[in-house]
Amino acid sequence: MRLRKFFSCCIALLFCLAISAPAFSAPLTKVRTAWMDEFEAFPIWYAKEKGWDKEAGLDLEILYFTSGMAILNALPSGEWQYAAIGAVPAMMGALRYNTYVIANADEEFLINRVLVRPDSPIAKVKGWNKDYPEVYGSPETVRGKTFLATTLTSSHYALSTWLHVLGLKDSDVVIKNMDQSQVVGAFENNIGDGIAIWAPHTFIVQEKGGVVFAGDIVHCKKSNPIVLIADTKYAEAHPDVAAKFLSVYMRAVDLMKNTPPKQFVEEYQKFYLEFVGKEYNYNQALLDLETHPLSNIDEQLAIFDDSKGPSQAQLHQSDIAAFFSGVGRITADEAAKVADGKYATNKYLKLLKEQQK
Repeated sequence: MRLRKFFSCCIALLFCLAISAPAFSAPLTKVRTAWMDEFEAFPIWYAKEKGWDKEAGLDLEILYFTSGMAILNALPSGEWQYAAIGAVPAMMGALRYNTYVIANADEEFLINRVLVRPDSPIAKVKGWNKDYPEVYGSPETVRGKTFLATTLTSSHYALSTWLHVLGLKDSDVVIKNMDQSQVVGAFENNIGDGIAIWAPHTFIVQEKGGVVFAGDIVHCKKSNPIVLIADTKYAEAHPDVAAKFLSVYMRAVDLMKNTPPKQFVEEYQKFYLEFVGKEYNYNQALLDLETHPLSNIDEQLAIFDDSKGPSQAQLHQSDIAAFFSGVGRITADEAAKVADGKYATNKYLKLLKEQQK
């Protein structure tokens, strides 16, 4: 009798444990993600710090790369499933590897800039093109000059766009390819006539003084988002993981959009020290936080809405393909393959929205 009661109690206990097991005890899905030393990596780093990835059933690994093209070159070996890169390398990713653009990370039209020294003849001419009154330079002062840039990136797009405003193209100047840290170091050692850079290097150089912003995406009347991209094969095989990844990122975005930037400065400095391995002073960190507009899920859905024709996201990617074809960086045949920009899809944003409902 006692033995029977003992077994009955054991069975009852096991049953209670089974029905009371928390949902988060399920195995986490390991997801490798790729980022640069830029603002867009902060929301995912912050979310990881808070454990929000695990709450979504994911175990996110955050990998550091020096540029968008470096991220793309790591895709064939399967180093990542999701990444954040500029719209320019995103176009190259679609062309070479059939990658998807699944959301915008942030907008960088305020910080991708072309810089020259104050004593440069370029800095002496402003508003040569009357349609762009804030842009410095002229064909005569720019043609033949040497510019340092990380090619086929958002900063290269800023440089090419600036040249276009002045009636020039890439072949009218000398463009030397370097990573961003090398660009800044070389310029400080009086190498090159100008540079094309992105944040945080923009703010670091600005704080040191002795430069003039010859042109940027805003004054050249273009946009320049950093986008979230996916390994297409993985995303199509695991659409639920794509939606979860977006949910983690958007959770941080929602918080940041509704919180004064000053409240994130200390965390941002910690992020930069831990992720990049460099110190970032208070003013630089605050400026970085203040100059990166973010979009929540509803704003993202509007940007990616293709129900009445090409979405804003698709049109922007299409414009980039046409632009780089026009300056000879890709062929006309290559441009035709990505001309419609349809690799910018709202499929996973819509899935996330449905899950939120």
